[in-house]
Amino acid sequence: MTAKKVKVRFAPSPTGDLHVGNIRTALFDWAYARHTGGTFLFRIEDTDTTRVTDEYINAAIDTLKWLGLQWDEGPEVGGPNGPYLQSQRLDIYAEWAQKFLTQGDAYHCYCSPDELEAVREAQRKANVAPGYNGHCRNLTADQIAAFKAEGREAVVRMRMPDGTTTFVDEIRGEVTFDHKFVPDFVMVRADGSPLYTLAVAIDDVLMGVTHVLRGEDLLSSTPRQIRVYQAMGIKPEDYPVFAHLPFVMGQDNAKLSKRNGEVSIAWYREQGYLPEAICNYLALLGWSPGDDRENISMKELTELFTVEKVHSSPARFDMKKLEAINGDKIRALSLEEFAQWTLPFLIKAEVISGTDSEIALVKKALPLIQERIVKLDEAPALLKFLFVANFQVDADAVSKITDGAAKDILKRSLKELQSVDTWNHESIEAVLRSSLIEELGLKPRIAFTALRIATTGSTISPPLFESMELLGKDACLERISAALAL
Repeated sequence: MTAKKVKVRFAPSPTGDLHVGNIRTALFDWAYARHTGGTFLFRIEDTDTTRVTDEYINAAIDTLKWLGLQWDEGPEVGGPNGPYLQSQRLDIYAEWAQKFLTQGDAYHCYCSPDELEAVREAQRKANVAPGYNGHCRNLTADQIAAFKAEGREAVVRMRMPDGTTTFVDEIRGEVTFDHKFVPDFVMVRADGSPLYTLAVAIDDVLMGVTHVLRGEDLLSSTPRQIRVYQAMGIKPEDYPVFAHLPFVMGQDNAKLSKRNGEVSIAWYREQGYLPEAICNYLALLGWSPGDDRENISMKELTELFTVEKVHSSPARFDMKKLEAINGDKIRALSLEEFAQWTLPFLIKAEVISGTDSEIALVKKALPLIQERIVKLDEAPALLKFLFVANFQVDADAVSKITDGAAKDILKRSLKELQSVDTWNHESIEAVLRSSLIEELGLKPRIAFTALRIATTGSTISPPLFESMELLGKDACLERISAALAL
């Protein structure tokens, strides 16, 4: 039998910005499709119209594009299995639900929320597995008529047969669920809207999905989806292959939260993380290329990624490691690439307005900070001294240049720098080291800290002499004179 071409899907329900867990799943799906020469399908599960908005859907699309996870089939791209928003497929789900009712695989359930809660409470007291008790499984025509006369609205439930469901998970091996823990489940709400288990199973079949890579939290829903496949008449050999990805935990071994890493990808983007760094790091959460490698390109990821290398144990999110990888990716950028990524941060921070002369100066300054930053949002603070119109020393640094020793350093520096004819960092360093270090016997840290503060306004800046060269002789002398007046 010829093996099917791999088709995987990323199917978020965007009730907010996509988070670390969402994107790790999307990344693994994308990498597996690219590794196998298969298809990466993007589908939006938006049947919960109270929580899924157009804004969130558009943000999800934008996030995938920004990360470079281009899909082969789905919104904006199209394909043979559309539409790709579940809200536009409601008639399909309704048709299948009716077919299941007609076949006897499903039934109408008229139990009220209060009645269901009473059953759950009794189950808790009896210490038995919670779940629907089958009250409406075999209603008579008279009972149904009585419920309708009361004005009750019915949901549609799928019948779970006695026995078990066993399937092979590509990551966890053989998994078995006893149906006494998988009671008859609701597929369609009383208002006619489908629930996740119905819609996802139907879509995966109709869209030809061959492999379902998704989070471990959805493992328990698998027997329900398999039950829908059965009701659709799908043979077991044609079911999608499941692979449930390990949980991503915080450093405290708790589930991710805003405190330990679980914030939206939009936040990482705003903080100045490169998309390739995010993808590189998320790929390492539950998967390894081998040889203790941590820095990999997107191309290498597609070449190396296999489901067999995904671990079953939880992965731990480490912000420091993400920062380190991001720093490595920044240092690997060409000057032109670094400028393209950095300029929007400088403009947003109002350090520059984006004129040609400003951009030219930025490009001269960028090599000075490329080795020193780990996030792009650090650039504005380091480079603002070159562009500020009304220069001022940072308030917390003023005291370091107003004592007698600092004043003496600045006076001597001003005198020596005035005589520098060729204003470049070599000449600046030579005259200052000669006068401050060799003649006055000062330690570099003491001598140059005062100068750094006076010229850049802060104790933290790009390399001092190169910064002074870019700033220009007149501006440097003016700022040192102003510091002496403090």
